[in-house]
Amino acid sequence: MHELGVVFHIIDDLEKVAADNAVTRINRVTLALGEVSTVIPHYLTDCWKWASEKNDLVRGAELVIEPIQAVSWCDDCKKQYGTVEHGRTCPYCGGGNTWLVQGNEFIIKEIEVPEEEDDGQSTGH
Repeated sequence: MHELGVVFHIIDDLEKVAADNAVTRINRVTLALGEVSTVIPHYLTDCWKWASEKNDLVRGAELVIEPIQAVSWCDDCKKQYGTVEHGRTCPYCGGGNTWLVQGNEFIIKEIEVPEEEDDGQSTGH
């Protein structure tokens, strides 16, 4: 199951972003995940639950996965179609001169951090 390695990579990236932005806690991470990215969403979620509990930065953080539909383009008839449903063969013309437009992405789209609490030292300015 390579999803655990993927989760460790995500946490490493989050640690770098957090260090660069003086963030000590993350509440939610949103991933854009392509339909044919080779990452299985429910395995990723299970691995996230396990690994995030072992890291202070992301302990208890929610993982949100936004799917990206796999879409292919046919150079023969100049049309797009759903890759998962039809594979490499264009459903419009039967051609095989096709390529993936989208759907293999794996992107950290959004990181949500807690709002800063008022430390009682506001000057009112």
